[in-house]
Amino acid sequence: MTTTRIRPARLLLLLSAIGGASAVQAQTTATVTNPFIYADVPDPSIVQVGGKYYMTSTTMHFCPGVPVMESSDLAHWKIVSYAYNTLGNTDQFNLNNGKNAYGGGSWASSLRYKAGTFYILVGSLTSSKEYLYSTTDITTTPWKLVGTFGYYHDASLLLDDDGNNYIVYGSGDIKIVQLTSDLTAIKSGGVAQTLFTNAATPTGSTSDLGEGSHVEKINGYYYIFNICWPSGWPRTEVIHRSQTLLGTYAGEVGMKSSGFGDGVAQGSVVQMADSSWMGYLFTDQGSLGRSPYLIPVTWSGNWPVFNNGTVPATVTVPSTAGAATGTGVVSSDDFSGSTMKTEWQWNHNADNANWSLSARPGYYRITTSRTDASILTAKNTLTQRSFGPKCSGRIALDATGLMDGDIAGLAALQDSLGFVAVKKTGTALAVVMYEGPNQVTSVALAQNRVYLRIDMDFTNQTDKATFFYSLDSTTWKSIGNTLSMHYTLGMFVGYRFSLFDYATKTAGGYADFDWYKIGANSSDVIDLYQTTALGAKPAGPGSDAALSLVRAVSRSGRSISVEYQLGRAGSVDLLLVDSRGSIVGRVSSGLQSAGSHGLEFDATKLPEGRYMLVGRLDGTVFQARPVALVD
Repeated sequence: MTTTRIRPARLLLLLSAIGGASAVQAQTTATVTNPFIYADVPDPSIVQVGGKYYMTSTTMHFCPGVPVMESSDLAHWKIVSYAYNTLGNTDQFNLNNGKNAYGGGSWASSLRYKAGTFYILVGSLTSSKEYLYSTTDITTTPWKLVGTFGYYHDASLLLDDDGNNYIVYGSGDIKIVQLTSDLTAIKSGGVAQTLFTNAATPTGSTSDLGEGSHVEKINGYYYIFNICWPSGWPRTEVIHRSQTLLGTYAGEVGMKSSGFGDGVAQGSVVQMADSSWMGYLFTDQGSLGRSPYLIPVTWSGNWPVFNNGTVPATVTVPSTAGAATGTGVVSSDDFSGSTMKTEWQWNHNADNANWSLSARPGYYRITTSRTDASILTAKNTLTQRSFGPKCSGRIALDATGLMDGDIAGLAALQDSLGFVAVKKTGTALAVVMYEGPNQVTSVALAQNRVYLRIDMDFTNQTDKATFFYSLDSTTWKSIGNTLSMHYTLGMFVGYRFSLFDYATKTAGGYADFDWYKIGANSSDVIDLYQTTALGAKPAGPGSDAALSLVRAVSRSGRSISVEYQLGRAGSVDLLLVDSRGSIVGRVSSGLQSAGSHGLEFDATKLPEGRYMLVGRLDGTVFQARPVALVD
C-alpha cells in the first residue's frame, strides 16, 4: 500500500462552509475560458491576500447585497459572504406602497484590504448614500457598517500608505474627497477637488462620459482606471497616472476591444500570487447580463499593457483545480439546512416573518402576507443567477397550501419576464405559463405536487427561454411560448431563476418548494454542498470496486488517517463535509494506480464534530464514510 503524508503547510482547508477548496498537489495550471464567470457578475473589484483572491460585484436590488467571492487561482470562485443583509427598512427596499428599488439598490463596489481588515465601499442610488463596511472574517455576513456618506458615483476607495484615506469618483470629471482616519466620515477641511477633467480625453473625445473609477497605488504611481464610450468606438478602458496623488495626471488608452459584446472595459489590475499581473474587465452578454474577463497584463514604461490590446479567448493561470467551469456562483439546493445558502438572494428585502426553512423541514416555504397584482411586487421571491451558454433550472413544488387566487412557481426574472407556475382558482389547480403580465396557457392539474422547469439559451445571444412542467420529474411537457429575453435597464441585471408565491385574492396561503436544481441542461445538477446530490454511496461491504473507502480514522490532535482501494487507475479527490452538507476541506492525491493507498492530513483548524468523508475518482463521487474529529 502506498501512503502519502500531507503536512499541515501543504493542506488547504476552507474553514467556514464555503466549499470548493483547492486540491493539494503539485502546482499545475488551469485553462480559463473567458468570460471567467459566464454569468451576470458586473463591476468586479478584486484583491489578492495571502495567495487567495477576493472579488465583489453588483447585484442591485437583490438582498443580501454585494456578494463577496473567493478563489485560490482566479479561475474557480465561490460566494463566501455579503456586505449587508439590507441597506435600509424603507418602502423602496421592502416593495411596499407601490415603491421599489429596481435598477437601484447598490451599484459598483470597491474592495480593499489593509493590515488584516477587508473593506467594501459601495453606493446606492436608491438611498443616495455611500456605505463603508469592514470585516476581519471575510466569511461572515453581514460585515460591520463603518460609516455612511453622501453618494459618490462609481466610487473607489484608496487607503494610502501614509495613513490618509480617500474616495475617488466621478462621471466625466474625476474627483477626490478625503475621509477621516477612522473612515467614519468625510474629513472636514480635507482634500476635495477635481483630479482631472474629461476622463475620455486619451481617446480623442472631448465630450464623452468616463466613469467606473478604480484607483490603485503601484510602484510609486497612482493609477486611475475608467471606462468611456467614444463615438464610433467600443466600450473602452482608459488609464491615468501620476506620481503624486494630487498632481498632474497623464492618460492613455488601456483597452480598445471589438468583437466582445460592446467592448471589454471597466475594471482594474491585480497582482497575482506569483508576482505576475492580471487585468479584469467586463462586457455585455445580452440578456445574460454583464460578465467579467481576465486579461494578462505586462508593464512598459510603468504603464500597464492589457495583452497588447487583445482580449484572449482563454487564459492560463497557476492552479491545482483543473479547468474552470465558470459556474461556482450557482448551486442546487434541497433546503435541508437551517440557513439559506450563499448562492441565493431575495428580490428586495426579505420579509422574514413569512418565509421559513423550518415550518416544514426540507422545504422553502413562502407564506403570502398580502395580495399583489404581479410577481414584481411579490415578497420573498428567491433568486439565483442564470449562466451561459445554456442552463436549466428546475423545482419541485407542493401546492397543497395555496389559496384561491394564489400563483406560485418558477420565473425567468427581468423586465421582460416569463414564468411557469401553479395557479389555484376556487378549488382547482392548473399549471400556467405567463409572459409578462399575461397568462398564455393553462393546463388542469389533478395533483398537488408538480415539477417546473425553465431552460435558457444564451448561445451567441440567442436569448430564448422555454418552459416545461412534469408530473413525475422525469417526463417533461413544454408549455406556453418561447420567451425572447432582453437585457433592459429597468432592472439592470441579467435574467435570474426565481422561486415565487403571491396572492391575488386573499393572504395567508403558502407554497412549499422541495428542491431546486440547476445545471447546464435538464439532466445536469450543479451542487456545491450536498453529498447526496453528488450520488455518494455509503462505504461498506459490497461497495463499488472502482473506489472503496476502507478506513477513515481520526487520531488525537485531529489527524485523519485514510485508507482507500482503487479498482482502476485514476485521479482521486477526498472531500470532507460537515453536518450541514458543506464541503470544508478537500485533498487530492493526483493520479493513482490501482491498488491500496493511504494518506494522512492535519485537520486541527476544524472544530470538533462529526463529518463525512467523500471519495471521488476522476470527478465522479463513489462513496461516503463518517468520521469524527476529536481532541
